[in-house]
Amino acid sequence: MPSVFNKSLHEPVWMDVHARGAMAVPEQVYAWLKDPASLTRRVTDACEGRFRVRVRFQGWGKALNSETRLLQLGLREICLIREVELLCNDEPQVFARTLMPVSSLTGAARQLAQLRNKPLGKVLFADSHTRRKQVQIARFLPQHKSFQSAVSHLREVPEELWGRRTLFLYAGKPILVNEVFLPTLVDRVPGPHRV
Repeated sequence: MPSVFNKSLHEPVWMDVHARGAMAVPEQVYAWLKDPASLTRRVTDACEGRFRVRVRFQGWGKALNSETRLLQLGLREICLIREVELLCNDEPQVFARTLMPVSSLTGAARQLAQLRNKPLGKVLFADSHTRRKQVQIARFLPQHKSFQSAVSHLREVPEELWGRRTLFLYAGKPILVNEVFLPTLVDRVPGPHRV
């Protein structure tokens, strides 16, 4: 099964989570985007039923242009790409895409290649040495492939979605986590207030 992201399609425009343009984000959504806590933990806490992770794709591939720059990858460097949904009662709440460069999957970080249905957030946040280096946010529109992948299960498709990507250092190695927030989560559970 091929990756649901296509490098030839347009990417959303990314900005720093605290950039001036972030004020255009609806408050309830922005609360989720800027929350520094583990998203896995927040979704689990917000889920009144059964939480689980569904893997949609895992395999080797090339990063998108902006991801290549953020991860500071070489032109030919490939990544292990993992695309999942965070589900509450089998209803997707978040669509996530993680990139793990080959050079990052050494030492303690090798275990990230064997996660299967285990939440990545539990692994990252269980290690007190994990560092969040950069957080960016973006508005996803219907022309973005990631938007289509995230809403493929919805009967009523929203006009836009918001997401974030976080560059982590895990065991000293860069890992990039992209998360697209679905209305099923954002509309149901308010995040912390904007500060």
